[in-house]
Amino acid sequence: MTDNNGKVRPFGIKDKLGYMFGDFGNDFTFLLSAMFLLKFYTDVMGVSAALVGLMMMAARFVDAITDVTMGQIVDRSRPGKKGKFAPWLRRMCGPVALASFLMYATWFKDMPMGFKIFWMFFTYLLWGSICYTGINIPYGSMASAISDNPTDRTSLSNWRTIGATLAQTAIGVVLPLVVYYTDEAGNSVLSGQKMMLGALVCSIGAVICYMLCYKMTTERVKVGQNTQKFSFGELIKELAHNRSLIGIIVCALVFLLAQLSLSNMNAYIYPNYFGNIKAMSIASLSGTIVILLLSTFITKLASKIGKKELSVIGCIISAASFITLFIIHTHNVWIWIALIIIATIGTSMFNMVIWAMITDVIDESEVQNGVRQDGTIYSVYSFARKLGQACSSGLAGVLLSIVGYTTATAFDPKVIDGIYNVTCLMPAAGMTLLLLALIFLYPLNKKRVEANAAKLKEIRATREQQ
Repeated sequence: MTDNNGKVRPFGIKDKLGYMFGDFGNDFTFLLSAMFLLKFYTDVMGVSAALVGLMMMAARFVDAITDVTMGQIVDRSRPGKKGKFAPWLRRMCGPVALASFLMYATWFKDMPMGFKIFWMFFTYLLWGSICYTGINIPYGSMASAISDNPTDRTSLSNWRTIGATLAQTAIGVVLPLVVYYTDEAGNSVLSGQKMMLGALVCSIGAVICYMLCYKMTTERVKVGQNTQKFSFGELIKELAHNRSLIGIIVCALVFLLAQLSLSNMNAYIYPNYFGNIKAMSIASLSGTIVILLLSTFITKLASKIGKKELSVIGCIISAASFITLFIIHTHNVWIWIALIIIATIGTSMFNMVIWAMITDVIDESEVQNGVRQDGTIYSVYSFARKLGQACSSGLAGVLLSIVGYTTATAFDPKVIDGIYNVTCLMPAAGMTLLLLALIFLYPLNKKRVEANAAKLKEIRATREQQ
């Protein structure tokens, strides 16, 4: 945390890289679940898509308790030598990695259906509602403690997205080439054994990335222990009057509906509709390149025109791309990928600044209420993201069942056309709803964010003089 003179090391590239590794670790398990868990349980374990989707949605009711509980634990924990948030990365990296691996236990595929359903529920709740919550909430809250400068925080958000993009490259580009095989009929089929080994590699990678984040980041903003008595009723009352938090919650929910529904459906549209697994990897790699290119100037662009303002532009671009794909109903995978790349530009304009937007919400809450609640506010926001994840997976599972998808009908013409329509319409709806939420609900434009930062800087300077 300090240099040789005993002073705190200035914010710099080491913090950015360290924070990047944190989300790299997160998405080694999160994206793996978003992209492959539904496919694994429908095609390998033989569980119906609707039931898998129902499980993912039901788990969010548990998260409503565990997320807020973890937020309170973080807020009430005492800062240590390494800070208040970073120690949780070291404590929880092992459990979250192990829980993720256990979700893909292909050795149970011949067990009775009742046991497979039990194991699916048990491991998913253990991973998502307990272990992932235990590491993701302190990690997300840590951004506001690394720096109090809005530009630095936008930079952290940008680098966090780069970390997620690198994980997406490993999972979305490399893994499909490894875990699928071609059956006797010439169809691309998911291998349970290879999927389990892939999950093991991702779990090991997650632990390494979390420890790099722990070692490389420095918490400069001293966030004290919150000793106020907790009241769930007061929390709900406060949240109900916090327009900025309500706005970012709705934005997160509908954005995850768009983003993760596409991730879920990619596992069906490329092998089943287009019959081209390599194209799936190419599309993912193209998305990675787009995001890395945007990362070179997104911080400056957001600082110049505002994070909210930039996100509105991105929503219009992305929604228009998905609607165009639905209208033309192309069978040409390269036309599909070209428009998906354009859509990725739009979604990235929001996704690369969203983590800075939540720190803006935390600042807004402190200005309005005089109390800083990083962990609690981030936990509520995290729950909204998980709800969006569940809604996307649950809705995808239900819609797959509606269009008639089973392992027996997976390549029927009517079914694969239904897969195409679902893959277009769910992201289109999500990005359109995000646009409306940003315009009519989320109040933190560029001017207000800068005013809050100046106010808090003045308050902290006064405290230090006392």
